[in-house]
Amino acid sequence: MVDTATDSAILHAIMDAAVDAMVVSDEKGQILRTNAAAARLFQFDVAEMLGQSVNILMPKALAALHDGFMSHHIKTGEKRIIDIGRDVEGQRKDGSIFPLHLSVGHSQVEGKRIFIAILHDLTHRKATEEALARSQRLDAIGKMTGGIAHDFNNLLTVIVGNLELLEMRGADKRQLPLIKDALESAEMGADLTTRLMVFARRSNLKPVRSDLREVCANTLTLLKRTIGATYRIKTDFEAELDPVMIDPVQLQSALMNLALNARDAMGAGGELLVSIANVTIDDSYMAQETDIEPGDYVRLSVSDDGAGMSLEAQRRAFEPFFTTKADSGGTGLGLAMVYGFVRQSGGHVTLYSELGLGTSFGLYFPAVEQEDALDGISQTLTAKKAIPCGNGETILIVEDNDRVRKLSIERISDLGFATLEAESGDQAYAMLKAGAQVDLVFSDLVMPGRLNGYDLAQKVSDEFPALKILLTSGYASDVITGSMAHDMPFDILHKPYRQSELAGRLQALLTDDPDD
Repeated sequence: MVDTATDSAILHAIMDAAVDAMVVSDEKGQILRTNAAAARLFQFDVAEMLGQSVNILMPKALAALHDGFMSHHIKTGEKRIIDIGRDVEGQRKDGSIFPLHLSVGHSQVEGKRIFIAILHDLTHRKATEEALARSQRLDAIGKMTGGIAHDFNNLLTVIVGNLELLEMRGADKRQLPLIKDALESAEMGADLTTRLMVFARRSNLKPVRSDLREVCANTLTLLKRTIGATYRIKTDFEAELDPVMIDPVQLQSALMNLALNARDAMGAGGELLVSIANVTIDDSYMAQETDIEPGDYVRLSVSDDGAGMSLEAQRRAFEPFFTTKADSGGTGLGLAMVYGFVRQSGGHVTLYSELGLGTSFGLYFPAVEQEDALDGISQTLTAKKAIPCGNGETILIVEDNDRVRKLSIERISDLGFATLEAESGDQAYAMLKAGAQVDLVFSDLVMPGRLNGYDLAQKVSDEFPALKILLTSGYASDVITGSMAHDMPFDILHKPYRQSELAGRLQALLTDDPDD
């Protein structure tokens, strides 16, 4: 004989232990039971969900259709959504929409029909798919561009050859200027195809073992003579850098392209920061943010405090012939060449920008293995060092980008912290004034509204001195904070960052002894 109490306890245990969200409802769509994973996914308490319609978990458009789907299934048995897994959209308590995979099964208990939904958050998978799609789109454009450039070079060869033959065979004075103009245009066309071949990753690179500091220092010496006195160039080179295998000439060209683009974005004057540092990508979070294979890299960052780029411009920035400077003679090939060179070198390019505040490009080059075996052992030991975790302290995450905010919540939750969230500095400040109990404020630096991250940090420091503060930004701090009024410095964690970096900074702020 089955013990009903034991059976119920086992069911509760299964639901609570389940990693994916589970929601049980009756044929009218009323929620009968749910688990903790579902409550976390949709930002409700379990008690809040019980007795409510499942429609509270859906966008309005889907909710309007849901009842009809269920009614149709009950009447006809047709399986439009039952026993069929599919990707849909969910809606959290705060109204934010996110992608999820939904599987619905059904059964009968004491003669009553019930439906069991299992839901899995697809936010991270979709972000990875979008990054892959961007990369594949640029790869496809590159292949097409390479083919066109190759054929175009063949045509130019015929054109140039015939023009030269005409010139050598005694063209008269009226014909010579026309031939000269045509030859110069053909040479410009050849230069254009050369740049297209760089984007298509079909250029003949001559990589050598290089120290990025030396190559960049030489390039910046030349750049300072041409960029103009109203533009300040600052450098921040890490003392110990891994070597990389690159073509120094192409790197010089890429850095010049980025610097001149920055100059144009800054208008009459501004500040350019060039920084170089070793970066180890060894966790899935950072690999997802940057679409880079895990490993050791050297990152060259070029940041400005200029006009910034729109979302559309960022999305298409590396496509050949896309330019926001057509009126001033822009060809739209500069960034395409940078992208092609870095990818052909086995690296990756990241872009972070906001209108009115500036732009930061990150060029990641694979580090060459150190010749000293002891260095390799040291790096291995460092990589295996345990990541410090929290003890349930509450972190207030302040970030206006929905995707980054959700990712930050997951990262910090994985480290053993409780989390609260705010979409702006204004909302975070209101939460604190209303009595929200938190131990640390983790805020993006650049946000819309009255309070940016620095303003929020200043208010927290003045009015809630016991609270710890950690800021984060995709910009180089020297550039972006220079345009913000402030009286005191705050630590800034640069995006993208590793999970171990985040854990270490939080631990250092929340403990008396950072080395504990």
